[in-house]
Amino acid sequence: MLFRNTSKIIDLAIKRFDEEQSGKSIFSKSSGLGYREIVKTFVTSGNCLNYYDIAKVDKSDFAFPEQTLRQIRGETKMGWTGFVAKMKDGKQFSFGTSFLFDFFEMPKGYSPNDIIEIINHSYLDKDGNLKSYHVPEVYKEFDKSLVYREKPYFECYLDNL
Repeated sequence: MLFRNTSKIIDLAIKRFDEEQSGKSIFSKSSGLGYREIVKTFVTSGNCLNYYDIAKVDKSDFAFPEQTLRQIRGETKMGWTGFVAKMKDGKQFSFGTSFLFDFFEMPKGYSPNDIIEIINHSYLDKDGNLKSYHVPEVYKEFDKSLVYREKPYFECYLDNL
């Protein structure tokens, strides 16, 4: 569960609706159905949960601390952000996400609090060598089965956060 203040999503929705109604949106120019698509995105997308449906809240074992999240910088490839996390004991693990950043699968015996460094735009090959995503051989060497991926989550929007 991720708790968010309602202000940013409301402001973004109003901005998108205004752009759509004024004809400045990229969606309206291509299909003519932009306004409906924008409303659909804000009304039906994501995993929202009402605050009154929550009985108990515990800290997730998969939530990256804020200081760790701040170290993850930029999109590595179109629609993909890959990075290596270095742990307190010196071991390293590959992580990757197509969009979600707050919760990740974790290697057995480790928690997000064990992460001491993020090495952006990198992955580990099958032999544990640190590699850059920004080289041509990435497409031959990269093994997605070695990457710890993002975990889906619910969002709960609250006015008083």
